[in-house]
Amino acid sequence: MAILADESPKMQNAAPDISSTNEHSESQDIIAEIKGRYSNLSPAEQAVADAILSDVSAAVAASNAEIALRAAVSEPTVTRFCRSVGCAGVRDFKVRLTRSLVVGELFLASDKRTGPPNSDAATPFWSSIFSEAHLALREVEAQLDPKAVQQAGALIAKAGRCVVVGMGGSSASLADETQVRLFRYGVPVSACNDPYMARMTVSTFQPGDVLIIISATGRASQLMNCVELAQHYRGHSIAITAPDSPLSGATDIALTTQVHEFPDALTPSASRFAFLMIIDLIAAATGYHLGDRARENLRRIKFNMVSTVSGEKLEPLGE
Repeated sequence: MAILADESPKMQNAAPDISSTNEHSESQDIIAEIKGRYSNLSPAEQAVADAILSDVSAAVAASNAEIALRAAVSEPTVTRFCRSVGCAGVRDFKVRLTRSLVVGELFLASDKRTGPPNSDAATPFWSSIFSEAHLALREVEAQLDPKAVQQAGALIAKAGRCVVVGMGGSSASLADETQVRLFRYGVPVSACNDPYMARMTVSTFQPGDVLIIISATGRASQLMNCVELAQHYRGHSIAITAPDSPLSGATDIALTTQVHEFPDALTPSASRFAFLMIIDLIAAATGYHLGDRARENLRRIKFNMVSTVSGEKLEPLGE
């Protein structure tokens, strides 16, 4: 993320070769290192840290002299700062800072905010979150193919069993949600968020079994391996994922969406709302394909849940 200085003047404005760093450089989060060592730095070195952290993107493009000017210190102080935060020198620091910016620019940008957007009393800060959710639902409605949703429901309704796979972040919790939505209809379904367990589970597929994969990017190689295994054992595959992704092109049915995301790391991902809607739609489609069988299972669940809840009000199913 940053270009500062090197013993050779030619290196001051040269782009760092990230691939040439050692193992320690690859594993160190230099942003966290700067913040963690900040109190132990000299006042002049703290000025360098402040200059870099205030605008990491600008520091990436800056020379050693420019960093020194911005921090109102000498160029040797910049070099000492780099060593004080655990780097071998300016070039090593530059490489680590570059990597941190590539990985987390969104989160670093959020650090600059002093409060949520639109935080005045007339416009609550959550208005932007509601707006993003509303927009996501409108976008997914416009992007989805109704026939594909119906086809997915038909496959699930006929399946001997379904396995829902989602790995990491929201995808894992969405896989669990899909299981909750489908089991109520009597669909034999399980959710998995471990790549090895997913691979082993799909290895036991029988013809007609269905693999449902949830992935925001559609690029994870472990998920592609699961699709290949499902196809090998004559199972079917459904993807809830991004359009034009490897996963969307590999599965039998692809339910794809790409929605606008608000550029703030502290707010929920709008795509999560879109994915939840797709899950609800394929669950409803499955229920309609199952018809009376689904209704009977729902009746049994509600009958046995009523006895656990006091009062006469008809609560939502499963509460």
